[in-house]
Amino acid sequence: MNKRILVISLAYVGVLTGAGLASGQELMQYFIGFGKIGIIGIGIVGILHAIFGKIILTLGSYYRSKEHSGLLNEIAHPIVARLLDYSLVFTCFVIGFVMIAGAGANLNQEFGIPSFVGALICSLMIIFLSMLDFKKVTKIIGFFTPLIFLFIIIAFVYAFIMKSHDFSAVEMLAKNQPTNTPSIWIAIPNYFSICFITGTSMAIVMGGDIMNPKIASKSGLIGGALTGLLGLMIGLTIYMEIAEVSGTNIPTQIIIREISPWLGLIMSLVIYGMIFNTGISVYYSMAKRFSGESKRRFKIYIILLVSVGFALSFFGFRELVGIMYPVLGYIGLLLLATMIVAWIKDKGNIKEEIKLRSRLLKLMIKKFDDNKIFTKKDQKTINNLIEKSNIENKELKKEMGQLAKNKIEDK
Repeated sequence: MNKRILVISLAYVGVLTGAGLASGQELMQYFIGFGKIGIIGIGIVGILHAIFGKIILTLGSYYRSKEHSGLLNEIAHPIVARLLDYSLVFTCFVIGFVMIAGAGANLNQEFGIPSFVGALICSLMIIFLSMLDFKKVTKIIGFFTPLIFLFIIIAFVYAFIMKSHDFSAVEMLAKNQPTNTPSIWIAIPNYFSICFITGTSMAIVMGGDIMNPKIASKSGLIGGALTGLLGLMIGLTIYMEIAEVSGTNIPTQIIIREISPWLGLIMSLVIYGMIFNTGISVYYSMAKRFSGESKRRFKIYIILLVSVGFALSFFGFRELVGIMYPVLGYIGLLLLATMIVAWIKDKGNIKEEIKLRSRLLKLMIKKFDDNKIFTKKDQKTINNLIEKSNIENKELKKEMGQLAKNKIEDK
C-alpha cells in the first residue's frame, strides 16, 4: 500500500475515533440496548463509513478545499451551503467540548485525577500541537490508531475466547440498557450522521491537502472500512461483557483492566490519545474556518475556542453524549443527502480530473528532470491541461511543480 494512503487512512480513523467510539460509550447508548439486532446495526454503520469516507475525501481533493465552507459552496445551493456551514461549526464546537470532557472522565476513571485536570491537559495539547504544520498534525492524529486497534483486538479475543458466556443472559442484560433512540432503524442513520458530521470538517481539509483524488478516494475507503471494523469489534466486545461495563463511562477501559491492570493503564492513555485526536481535529478545522489563510488569526481562534470548550466541559461526559449527540445526528442527515447528490453529479468529472492531474504530473516531472527531454509541445500540453482543470491555474501550476520536484528528489 502507498505510504501516503496509509498515513491518511490512519489519520481518518483517528479523526472519527474519539471519546465516544474508542471508549464504547456511543455504542452503549445507541446500539447495545437493542441486543443482537444492535450489533447488526453497527455492521451497517461500518459499511456506511467506507462509502462516505471515499466520497468526502475525494470531493475535498477534487475541489482542493482549504476548509469546509469552500466545498459546501461548490456542491450545494447557497442557502443549504450556509445552513450546513453553520451546522458544521456548531457541531465542531459541541464535539470539541465533549472530547475535552471525555479526556477528563478518562483520567478520572483510571487514576482518580480530578476531571478538570485531564480536561485541562487535553486542552493545552490541542492548542500547542495545532500550531504545527498541517502534515505533522495529520501524522499525530494517525499515531494512536494502530494502538487502539491492538487493544480492541486483545479485548475482543478475551471476551470471545478466554471467557464463557450465557448468551441468553447476555441478550437480556443488553436489552435492559437505555437507548437514545426508539428504533434500531432510527439509531443507524442518526448515529452514522453524527460520526460523519463530526469528522466532515477535518476530512474536507485532509482531502483538500491531497492533489490526487485517486489517493484521496482509496484513503477514505480504507480509513472508513477500518473505522467500521473497529466499531464492530468494540460493539461485540461490550455486548459480551455487558454485565461488567453497564453504567460505566469508559466501557472498553474496564474490559482491558479486567485482563490486566497494566494493560488497563496503557489503554487509558491510548483512549486519551484518541480523544485528543478528535479534539484537535474539530478545533483545528473550526479555527481554520474562521481564520482563513491568516496564521495570526488562527492562533487567536484556536486559543479562544479551546478555552471556551474547556469551560463547557464541566457539564460532564456521559451527560453531554446523551443530550447533544441525537440532536447532531438529525442535523447530519442533511449533510449526508448533500454529499450523495454532489457525488452523483460530480463522479464523471472527478474521473476526468484524475486522468488530467495524473498526466499533468508526468509532464511536470519531465519538465524538471534534467535527464529527460522536454519539448515546446509538452509545454503547450501542460498549459492546456491547466486551463481544463477545475483548480485555479496559478495554484495548480505551483503545486504540481512542487510535487514534481519532490518526486524527482525522492528517486
